[in-house]
Amino acid sequence: QVQLVESGGGSVQAGASLRLSCAASGFIFSNYDMGWYRQTPGNERETVATIDRYGATDYGDSVKGRFTISRDNAKKTLYLQMDNLKIEDTGVYDCSHITLGEPRAPWGQGTQVTVTS
Repeated sequence: QVQLVESGGGSVQAGASLRLSCAASGFIFSNYDMGWYRQTPGNERETVATIDRYGATDYGDSVKGRFTISRDNAKKTLYLQMDNLKIEDTGVYDCSHITLGEPRAPWGQGTQVTVTS
């Protein structure tokens, strides 16, 4: 079955960097578009960045120029390099495989990112 395990979160000061990883199993990783999503208390999950099976990327407006999504199909791993972190980047970050343009369950446990001033 599909399994996604996120890691790499932490508590950092504004301006710092973090690199998130999402280890995938249970499906043919290279065949799927993938995405990173962020959820904060009281808000709906938002799309942070996506990468299609060919490597084309797209970013949410709030992270453009600061975050970079990438994938290693041989390792079945998705990455999110987050630079110049801001307090508003705080949240739980999840990854998902995408079908018909939408992220699909199951979700992983997520990884918490906390940015402080």
